[in-house]
Amino acid sequence: MLLLYMSTRIWRCGIYTPKTRLVPVRRCLGTCHGILGAMSDAETIFALSSGQGRCGVAVIRVSGPASSAALRSMAGISKDLPTPRTALLRSVTHPYSKEVLDRGLIFWFPGPHSFTGEDSAEFHIHGGPAVVTSILQALGSLPSMRPADAGEFTRRAFHAGKLGLTEVEGLGDLIHAETEAQRRQALRQMSGELGQIYQDWSYRLKRCLAHVEAFIDFSEDELIEDGVLNQVDDSLRDLQAEIERHLKDERRGERLRSGVHVVIAGATNAGKSSLLNTLCQRPAAIVSPIAGTTRDVVETSLDIGGFPVVLSDTAGLRDSLDLVEREGVRRARERVEQADLTLVVVDATQLGADAQRAPAFLQAHLRGVLSSQELSESEIPSERCVLVLNKTDLVPEEQRQKLETELNQSAGLPPVCLLSCQTKAGVEHFLTVLHRKVKALCGDPLSGAPSLTQARHRAHLQQCIAALAQYQRYRDTDLALAAEGVRLALTSLGRITGRVGAEEILDIIFKDFCIGK
Repeated sequence: MLLLYMSTRIWRCGIYTPKTRLVPVRRCLGTCHGILGAMSDAETIFALSSGQGRCGVAVIRVSGPASSAALRSMAGISKDLPTPRTALLRSVTHPYSKEVLDRGLIFWFPGPHSFTGEDSAEFHIHGGPAVVTSILQALGSLPSMRPADAGEFTRRAFHAGKLGLTEVEGLGDLIHAETEAQRRQALRQMSGELGQIYQDWSYRLKRCLAHVEAFIDFSEDELIEDGVLNQVDDSLRDLQAEIERHLKDERRGERLRSGVHVVIAGATNAGKSSLLNTLCQRPAAIVSPIAGTTRDVVETSLDIGGFPVVLSDTAGLRDSLDLVEREGVRRARERVEQADLTLVVVDATQLGADAQRAPAFLQAHLRGVLSSQELSESEIPSERCVLVLNKTDLVPEEQRQKLETELNQSAGLPPVCLLSCQTKAGVEHFLTVLHRKVKALCGDPLSGAPSLTQARHRAHLQQCIAALAQYQRYRDTDLALAAEGVRLALTSLGRITGRVGAEEILDIIFKDFCIGK
């Protein structure tokens, strides 16, 4: 029995691969010893965890094995440590000179029930720069203490299993969220919903891989029941379909995280810079009656109804002999091609008195601005475009009404907004249309399944799909190469969550198969 137990333990310490299950046990034990040694010799780190600058309260966090000693020496605690997660009002003193540095609240968070999973302490002190600096210097004078590197508290929380990589990214997005929709998406990701989807897919892949490898190793001994590979085929087919549906989200989550790229484009002197200034409510761009004033891209960030927008004003589109202006036009067309949404601005006074000719004129103008001369009227991407007729204050009221009626009845145009940047008439309706467009591009962060938020997630999922295709390609000819495809798919998913290991595959093998009974 002892021999059987020892051989089982040795096998479980090895790295499992088909036909070759073990690495040298000494190397494995040495790795374990190194990990345990690193954990016991971990440094204690400290840093200001609240915002920089003068404030009412500042929070200084300490994490690591020397946290309790730091709390005792600086808060004058000689006996028992404070009750965990309970505020205690104390004088904070220098550990050597015993000079009182401040008076504030202290907290004790014993591991593993802390943010980092380690013993942690917090000093909630007054937020003056001199107070913060004095306490940070006092902490630095203690042995085994050093300032934390950027993101090191969160890194330790990840290594302790408190947060997955997707949750860490959600925390970072929550800290940097500038709009309400960004906050909602980041909070949902930080709560683990997105990570849970990937963890579920990882578990299903581990199960499939375990079954394939068990079939390779033990099918000749008739220890594996028939139909195992057919079950794997069905599971992988369903999983691939789910991942492909997840990828077909039109980048909603990524847009919401980084901002919807909205480009203002059109001919010279149509009022593009005036529209930018109207939306920004400040003179962000130079406005001049001289055609071709804007020669470079002017970019600014906005909050449109809770959704982030990166708004770009571009050079007027026209043929020019001026090299600088030609470069500006080239950059403008490049931005239009990359834009999520294009605001095509037209001078309403250029439409003429015959309102019936306006739709055809605007359709041709749109194809020119969108660099799509070969497109037919029905192929104009109206969902990614808004037509803005500016300077309506210069159009007679009767003509403006006829124009509005004619354009509303035209089926070949994107949404049309008539406004005047000079008088602000029609701006409110335009903002409503713009908000509706931006919301459609980003989606509702609280409804449905959580969306992809990072470009790296998309890249790893595409690699996962390619690896599953390898399984299908070699399924009937070389099962070992097919299994390698499943393993590569699992590795790609593991790179998203930061969690993948051979030991988990072994656990599934022992759980699902009674091998060697």
